[in-house]
Amino acid sequence: MKVTALETILIDEFPNLSWVQVHTDEGLIGLGETFFGALAVEAHIHDFIAPYLIGKNPLEIEKHQSKLVPYVGRGGSSAEMRGASAVDVALWDIFGQAIGQPITQALGGTCRDEIRVYNTCAGYQYVRKAPAQVTANFGLNQTDAPGPYEDLEAFLHTADELAESLLEMGINGMKIWPFDFAAEASSGTYISNHDLKTAIEPFEKIRTATGDKMEIMAELHSLWNVPTAKRVCEALEDFDLTWIEDPVHMDDLDKVGEVILDTSTPIAVGELLGGKAQFKDLLEQGVSIAIMDIVWGGGLTEARKVAALCDTWGVPFAGHDCTGPVALTTATHMALHAPNVFIQEIVRAFYYGWYQDLVTELPPIQNGMIKPPLGPGLGTKLNPDVMNRADAHIKKTDVGNL
Repeated sequence: MKVTALETILIDEFPNLSWVQVHTDEGLIGLGETFFGALAVEAHIHDFIAPYLIGKNPLEIEKHQSKLVPYVGRGGSSAEMRGASAVDVALWDIFGQAIGQPITQALGGTCRDEIRVYNTCAGYQYVRKAPAQVTANFGLNQTDAPGPYEDLEAFLHTADELAESLLEMGINGMKIWPFDFAAEASSGTYISNHDLKTAIEPFEKIRTATGDKMEIMAELHSLWNVPTAKRVCEALEDFDLTWIEDPVHMDDLDKVGEVILDTSTPIAVGELLGGKAQFKDLLEQGVSIAIMDIVWGGGLTEARKVAALCDTWGVPFAGHDCTGPVALTTATHMALHAPNVFIQEIVRAFYYGWYQDLVTELPPIQNGMIKPPLGPGLGTKLNPDVMNRADAHIKKTDVGNL
C-alpha cells in the first residue's frame, strides 16, 4: 500500500479547524484533524509532509513519525506539530481500516469498555471566530443559541442549575474558568479581592447545590504569574477540586513545580506541550494529572508513549477535547486503551450541536459514559456534505503537483 495524496479541508464557518485526508492506492482514506492556525497547518502539510509521505507505505507509522516535523517546530504545539499530529491520526485510521479493527485494538487492545466523561462548560460559539483564547472569543451573549447548552453563560450566572442539569444527564464532572476575565484585566499579574470573590462564586454555588456529587475542575488557561496562581489555588482549596489546570504561564515548567509545592489541590498540566520529552520534564515537577491534546502534541504515536511514561510515574493521563469531533474520537480510542486514564473531556454544547454536522459518527455517550464509534480505524468520516459546502476550501497534493 502506498500514499497517493494528501488533502486538506478548511471551512469558513470554523476558521480554527482543519482536516486532512490521506489517500492510498488501495482506496483507503485516513482522516485527521487539528485546531488553531488552519492556514499554517495547511501549508506545513502540503509543503513539507506531502513531498515526504507520498509514495510511502502508510502502515509504517513509527517510521514516519519523526519525519513529519522539520528542523524547526519540534516540541510544544507549533503549527508543524499540529499538522504532523493530524497526519499521524490519519495514518492510524488507515492502519485500523487495513486490519479491519478499531484504533483501540490497533494500539494493543482495550483496558475498559467505556469511560466516564466530564463536561467542559463552553457554549456553542466558544473560541469559534478567531484563533485566540480570549474572553472576547468566548461566544457570550448569543441571542440565537441553537440549543439548551450555553454552558459558559450558565457557569458565570447559574452554576448551581448547570451542575444539576449535568447530574441529570449522568455527568458528574464539570470544568469552569471564571478567573479568565480578571487575568486579562491585569495580564495575569494580580487579582483584586473583589475579582477573586466574584470568580469563587460559581464554585460556591455548585457545592451548595450538589454537595460532593459533582467533581469540579478549575481551568486557569496558563494566564497567571506564580504569586497570583498560588493565591487563586489557595482560595480554591476549600472546594475539594478534582484538579486545577494550567495555573501559570507555560514558558517555564519550573513555575508549575512552584505552584504544585504550594497547594494541596491536584494540578493538571500538558495540553500545550508536545512530545514525550516535554512530558518527562513535567512529570519531574510532580504534576498530578498529565493532559495531552493528541491532535496538537504529536498524534497517537506520541500519545501512547506519553501515556506509558505517565503510567511509569504513577500519574493519570487524560486526553484534551475542546476543539473538534475527530479530536474527541481520537482521545476516546486512547482513553479505552491506556490503563492510567480515568476520565475523558467533552463539551456537550459541541457534541450535541455542531459536531453532529461535521462527521458521520460520534463516540456514543450514555449515562455519563463514552466509548468509540463502531467500525475500523477511527470509526468515523467527514460528513460528505462538508466537502460540498460553499465555504469549503479544499487543497490536494498528489504526485502530479508535487
